Amino acid sequence: MRVAVLAESFLPHMNGVTGSVLHVLRHLARDGHETLVIAPKSGEVIADLHGAQTALLRSVPLPSYPEVRVVFARAARLAGVLRSFEPDVVHLASPFILGGQGAAAADLLRIPSVAVYQTDVAAYAQKYGMPRAITMVEGHIARLHRRSTLTLAPSTASIRQLERLGIDRLRRWGRGVDAERFSPTRRNDQWRSTTAPGELIVGYVGRLAPEKQVGDLCALAGIPGIRLVIVGDGPSRPALQAALPGAVFTGYLGGTELAEVVASFDVFVHPGESETFGQTIQEALASGVPVVATGVGGPVDLVRSSVDGWLYRPGDLGDLRARVEDLVGDESKRRAFAAAARESVRDRTWEALCRELVAHYEEARMLRPLDDALLARAGSRPWAATPAVAARPRWGRFVALGDSLTEGLSDSARVPDHGYRGWADRLAELMAHARPMDGLRYANLAVRSRRVRDLVGEQLPRALELRPDLVSILMGANDLVSHGADPIVLAAEVEECVRRLRAAECDVLLVTPFLPRRRSALIFARRFAVFASELRRIAATHGAILLDLEALPAIGELDMWADDRVHLRSRGHRFLAYRAADALGVPDAETLGGLDAALHADDDLPARSGWLLRHALPWAWRRARGRTAGDGISAKHDDYVLIRRGEATRAPQSAA
Repeated sequence: MRVAVLAESFLPHMNGVTGSVLHVLRHLARDGHETLVIAPKSGEVIADLHGAQTALLRSVPLPSYPEVRVVFARAARLAGVLRSFEPDVVHLASPFILGGQGAAAADLLRIPSVAVYQTDVAAYAQKYGMPRAITMVEGHIARLHRRSTLTLAPSTASIRQLERLGIDRLRRWGRGVDAERFSPTRRNDQWRSTTAPGELIVGYVGRLAPEKQVGDLCALAGIPGIRLVIVGDGPSRPALQAALPGAVFTGYLGGTELAEVVASFDVFVHPGESETFGQTIQEALASGVPVVATGVGGPVDLVRSSVDGWLYRPGDLGDLRARVEDLVGDESKRRAFAAAARESVRDRTWEALCRELVAHYEEARMLRPLDDALLARAGSRPWAATPAVAARPRWGRFVALGDSLTEGLSDSARVPDHGYRGWADRLAELMAHARPMDGLRYANLAVRSRRVRDLVGEQLPRALELRPDLVSILMGANDLVSHGADPIVLAAEVEECVRRLRAAECDVLLVTPFLPRRRSALIFARRFAVFASELRRIAATHGAILLDLEALPAIGELDMWADDRVHLRSRGHRFLAYRAADALGVPDAETLGGLDAALHADDDLPARSGWLLRHALPWAWRRARGRTAGDGISAKHDDYVLIRRGEATRAPQSAA
């Protein structure tokens, strides 16, 4: 099996996500599977990746936590990487930003994806003082995991949390533990005598960050005969050292050194209330160390209270102190708990967990074709889905809405009345080809320079008057390149249009705006990506048919674009028309597209000279005078034209 692993964080930064990924790579390689890691690039990776290929992407540090790197990769780029590797399944490790785009890319390429829920980002938003972001974060998590074929959650608490967000297809999958590395035999008496001579050691291992609530360990101050040892690093370390002057801070430890320190603890404490699992708790148990942890989240599945540790009441620091005092004051209880702790992890090996993981991969591979079939029957499919109803004969009235792209500007293949042809006209002809007896009634209300407000105020009302059964919407690019554009607000206006059309029993082909692959276009890339993400949500929510051009990076190639650098030339219009036909299930669209491209291979080469005088300066002059190229221009087909098989679009005629 070929497995592509998209990791939200990776080496050299070591955390629970990175550690899990490395274990998965090792065991997949041992069983003969091939792997690719797509992850943030933040430094040299010298660890053994067990033969995995890598695609490490440019990343930026999180401002409040520079060790954490964030990748803003477009789904189109990830789709290209995945297409080259040809994976059987995509593994999304703790997905959020990179993983969210990875889920979209996998979905659009019809590759099954398994999302591994590992980080409670909503709880982190609360801890970092951003309570207003919680609803937005939860909405993103819900959309991401619903888009995945299968979601693996590490604990019963996290499963309940995801169920509350409306996520289904949930499976329990925990974490393995290296019981050879983490073992009571690693106990180092020399380290103990040096670190805390004559004292019992109460230890913590993990990130030093607000969400871990390490500051709660101040409640242990003054317990006689103990030394608090804190292993790890992070943004909260300076404040914690000031608040816990008697504690020993070791910094980050790994490998055998970490295993020896953990085995040398007498009691392990973990106060974090946002743990989806708690891998360091499991490592302490494997080391034969009793655990005191908060009684919420992942620890509830790991710690058997009064058997191998204690679960204290969340937020009750007096209870935390009492539980620690109970164990440090009773040596026989510590020994009994320690023996039970080691026994509890005997069957939680990474070998066993990775066998379960491969079984989940196989389940996702079985489910993905079923999902595609269901989505096809519902009429809401990604562009590449197999057509479920050839030709869709019920579409007899098609209305295209949009701006200059849908009007057809720069398509050198003109129509008889000397107007522009364009992708929507070409699509209409393809649809008419599939209706040899009845033909297709087609209107095109798109006008150059129009914006979303024009879609809402002008084009939508006229479209509803025409009572179509299919409407295409490609709109938003002119807004997104304007100063101060808000893609979320714009998408909300588009969503209202989609809602009204669906209420009128119209099918909707929703097309994501796109950019040429030029350095100058990068300043708008984030807006376009956010807008596209919202359109994906809108399509899924309202049952629209989505043509997601972020999954088709060829549309950005310069040979698709006219010499004005902002419109498609004929090749681009042809490409878009055939991809739209493919999304609608028009029979033989892919074959017809290939033949059309071959016939026109050399007839529309771009003319790049004179761009400044012929295009840039006139545009700037219009903007300075508050005018647009569409002033005084009306839609080329404000009423239906009748297109029959083999005919090109032409001037309006009676088609009522």
